Amino acid sequence: MRDLATTLGVSPATVASAYKLLRNRGLVAGYGRRGTRVELGPVTPASVARPAVPAGTVDLATGNPDPALLAPFKSAIHFIEGGPRLYGDEPDHAGLTAFASTEFEADGVPARSVAVLSGAMDAIERILREHLRTGDRVAVEDPSFPGIIDLLAASGYGAVHFALDDDGPVPEAVSAALGRGCSAIIVTPRAQNPTGAAVGPERARQLRRVLRGFPDLVLIENDYAGPVAGAPFHTLRNPSHERWAVVRSTSKFLGPDLRVTVMAGDDTTVARVRGRQALAARWVSHILQQLVLALWSDPSSGRRLARVGEIYAQRRNAALAALRARGIEVRGRSGFNLWVPVRDEARLVRALADRGWAVAPGERFRLQSAPAIRITVSALQPADADRLAGDLAEALRPTATGFA
Repeated sequence: MRDLATTLGVSPATVASAYKLLRNRGLVAGYGRRGTRVELGPVTPASVARPAVPAGTVDLATGNPDPALLAPFKSAIHFIEGGPRLYGDEPDHAGLTAFASTEFEADGVPARSVAVLSGAMDAIERILREHLRTGDRVAVEDPSFPGIIDLLAASGYGAVHFALDDDGPVPEAVSAALGRGCSAIIVTPRAQNPTGAAVGPERARQLRRVLRGFPDLVLIENDYAGPVAGAPFHTLRNPSHERWAVVRSTSKFLGPDLRVTVMAGDDTTVARVRGRQALAARWVSHILQQLVLALWSDPSSGRRLARVGEIYAQRRNAALAALRARGIEVRGRSGFNLWVPVRDEARLVRALADRGWAVAPGERFRLQSAPAIRITVSALQPADADRLAGDLAEALRPTATGFA
């Protein structure tokens, strides 16, 4: 920017403002240390493009739940009521919103206002659009889910990152980020993707104290893994917080193709989201809403989900134990993913592919945090964890050109 300012004979502040305007209009995109590039046309974001999984490798890269542990749809089909839904009918199924309200209240989340959306990202995008303007700043985790990073960039919002540890957002880092003039914050309270961080009761209290200093902030809690996260939910919302929402997707425990998310929030936020939804998608199919209700609310489904959560935890813990037994630094308190710091992401991804494992490079998750790889262990059998750990330890050994 300084070189360009000198060339053009203007101040660096003018160049910075021009860059910001270009980013806000979607004409350029920032790529961290790789610089800023002109966007010549529609591009498939990294979060949408399927990660490369070489043929013959075990898929630990795509972040999916184990298909074998998803809800069996056939048993719930007969619960769908007959008769067509028509224009003018209520957009949300009363049974689903009532059940979701009970689930939210059980987790300490006020649920007077609940809406049904088409996925967590749909809900987050609508919340931000109703409260923010182009150029506003949003505080986000670093590392973070690529879909959120892409959404902010495509919407013209500035991302202000804050650091995480195993207990979630670091309070001092959150305070510093919000002090830079953020209008909203997006937090994953458990099963954080990609690090597996989970906010415990003490960390939640610390973060609530920080957030009390920013009463006008829009707080979005992205509880995308819900009952299979492997950790309890602890809200960051203060009773006095005016603009807030808790977004709970059913994709990870019932199935991604259902595209159903429930959202609790303050009356104004929920009303605005519903109003905008009525102008575009109108509503989420009641066939899907009834299917979600049948799968989620049935007592046998509750027992099955509890067992599924235990299976995911067993697989995660087996992988953690095997990796740590070989002295490998790894994070992953909850959820489907493990986060392994490395020096050279690309080299390590190739080395593991040569050994039959597909893992995700950390670059697309990171803003300023250090290099790492993400390993999805949702379908990794405990018996295979030791082989993975051995192959990873071998790939991490020093080579003639350096370390992995």
